[in-house]
Amino acid sequence: MKFVAEIDIMPHKELLDPQGKAVVNNLGHLDLDGISDVRIGRHVHMALDAATEDEARQKVETACQKLLANMIVETYTYQISQQ
Repeated sequence: MKFVAEIDIMPHKELLDPQGKAVVNNLGHLDLDGISDVRIGRHVHMALDAATEDEARQKVETACQKLLANMIVETYTYQISQQ
């Protein structure tokens, strides 16, 4: 079966996000007031083949933990749907 995983990778909330800080600091120059926090991460769209949804989840977990996310400074969430 074919599955699609939508994966979001973000820095841990406890860590400083320099890119997000730079965006927040510059939003005022665009007359966008009232925005106090921006966190910048990555979004990964993954198409995969697996016999079951559990197998697809295992593949996504392995990819995230071993390649896509730096587990020391990042966290990830994902959703899987059948295509």
